[in-house]
Amino acid sequence: MRGGLAWIVAIVAGIALVIVVTAAIGTGDDSGETVTAGEWAQSTCGAVGVWRGEMEDIVEDLRTPSAVPAAGSEEPQSETPQGRTGFVRVGLERAVQATDTMIEGIDNAGTPDTPEGAEAARLISDWSDSARDDLVEAQDSLDEEADSLEESITQLADAARAIGAALASGVQTIADVARLDPELAAAIQESSTCQQLREETS
Repeated sequence: MRGGLAWIVAIVAGIALVIVVTAAIGTGDDSGETVTAGEWAQSTCGAVGVWRGEMEDIVEDLRTPSAVPAAGSEEPQSETPQGRTGFVRVGLERAVQATDTMIEGIDNAGTPDTPEGAEAARLISDWSDSARDDLVEAQDSLDEEADSLEESITQLADAARAIGAALASGVQTIADVARLDPELAAAIQESSTCQQLREETS
């Protein structure tokens, strides 16, 4: 019953994320197309910003799991080794799903029509793919269930570390793009979604 509920929560979260991403970056698909620096910055920062918000929600959920006991148990489900592992696994599933959505948004942003636009688009794409790979690896590491609460807490720390590393590397990649191309730096500075992302990461 608990496992079924977890899948429902993950599916609902995924649907909500798609709706939010669509609202943030629109429905346009410019993959394979050349776009202005401003359009690219707005779409890319929009996709990354929505993803970042979802990652922060996931980390917060992992830090403060539900204390509702499982059926027929006096102990909260999240405090048993098996329950904790399952809880972290659902969080990582959400993280991977959110990253897939972000990757689609980044691909749909196209390539900025600037001197280093192609390289900038490649850097962002490579980062998002790498972030997904790292999160999938963290998810796979949970295939072996913890034998104790201490081991499950270690798994939680490793999962949170993977998400934190993805967040930090994303901020660094956008900074690298801004240094790479002055035209993109100006567009990133002026974009409302990039401004919001900067406020959230400051």
